Amino acid sequence: MHLLVLGGTSFVGRAIVEDALRSGAEVTLFGRGRTNPELFPGVPRLIGDRDTGDYTALEGGSWDAVADVSGYVPRHVGQAMDALGDRVGRYLFISSHAVYERTGVAPGSDENTPRRPPVRDTEELDEATYGPLKVACEDDVLARYGTRATIVRPGKVAGPHDTMETFTYWVRRAARGGRVALPADPAQPVQVVDSRDLARLVVQLLADDRPGVFHAVGPAEPTTLGELIETCARAAGTQVEIVPVSPDGAPRMFPLVRADWTTQQRSAARAREAGLPATPLEVTAADVLAWDRARGEPPLPFGYTPEQEHAALSART
Repeated sequence: MHLLVLGGTSFVGRAIVEDALRSGAEVTLFGRGRTNPELFPGVPRLIGDRDTGDYTALEGGSWDAVADVSGYVPRHVGQAMDALGDRVGRYLFISSHAVYERTGVAPGSDENTPRRPPVRDTEELDEATYGPLKVACEDDVLARYGTRATIVRPGKVAGPHDTMETFTYWVRRAARGGRVALPADPAQPVQVVDSRDLARLVVQLLADDRPGVFHAVGPAEPTTLGELIETCARAAGTQVEIVPVSPDGAPRMFPLVRADWTTQQRSAARAREAGLPATPLEVTAADVLAWDRARGEPPLPFGYTPEQEHAALSART
């Protein structure tokens, strides 16, 4: 398989490229060449810029499939499709669960869950626009490629090289052991999918030339936020005591905390049937812990600082 990856050197894209190369695919990367330029030294790189609309490097060549990892707004997707035309067989777009309506969703919701209205009049990515912009991107890919289009909607992705680092917060915190402040209900369901499982699904869908829309969610067995923290502790060889604390004063967008529990209970049945693996959560946690320690555990952008957590625990007792 000749595969073009739009992106491919940061987290999800990196995992897809690694899996594709292991499967024997011939991979070409398209991007600015700025993120992790040392990766994949033997893989051809086409230099361009989706923000400025520079797709000149795509004017020649043809591929069996393209994996679009870096399309966030309709202009990105439209210009890429214009540049590629019919010189690609299948167009796989990495979307998001943010496309879905957030009310009236039942546990076990599938890929037919109603989506939010598309947005096309802005390119500003925030909580309100990210999902609707992805909806517009999905619509455009399906309109252009029809049965040659594939949409993958990941949930929260976890694994080494995670740029969001929300799962990393709990891995690192559980590794310290002791009393762990949780400004939420430990019984909250949580879904995380290992980046390598997501990559395997993407490459398998392309190898099978399979159309459709697929949830990429995990782990294999339902888990709660409290159980996830305890699993991270087992991976680190520590023991934790989870202490529910008041959310008042906690940093906003606290890692993996969600008010809408049913959105953390989506069905992965279609993706499992298509080849989505199920890496045990403890394996994902151990691999993230090893990666985080190897890079020197830099400051994380989310969650409590040690001082904030101490204050939250002190207020609880």
